[in-house]
Amino acid sequence: MTIVLRTEHVRAIEAHARKTYPEECCGLLLGRSAGSKRVDEPRPATNVAETNRERRYVIDPRAIFSVDHELRGTGREILGFYHSHPDHPAQPSAFDEAQATWPGYSYVILSIVDGNPAGLRSWVLEKEGGRFRPETLSTAEV
Repeated sequence: MTIVLRTEHVRAIEAHARKTYPEECCGLLLGRSAGSKRVDEPRPATNVAETNRERRYVIDPRAIFSVDHELRGTGREILGFYHSHPDHPAQPSAFDEAQATWPGYSYVILSIVDGNPAGLRSWVLEKEGGRFRPETLSTAEV
């Protein structure tokens, strides 16, 4: 499967990561899945991790529930999540794998080094508590 983000969405995620650096930023990826996952909105969320936000993120489950409720009947859905890795590669950490609970959803990770975007990749969780596998990430102008 492929996840498609518009260039403006990538820039919005990068801006969010710059704003929260050196802490991890996080958010939801909203859109439609028909053949490929087409993001039509990256929705920033607050990182509510109580400690070590430089290496951890937690999206408030109430925020996820609220967005899910908002999207009912619209044809849009939560396609996945994004977060940044300050001064680390754009690949899932052991903590990411241990905490991930949404199999089949996209997990887009932005590496941000010294406050500058350094790479963007997408991953899919195979099963809860399992491993991530790479997912094709495509960017489009429109």
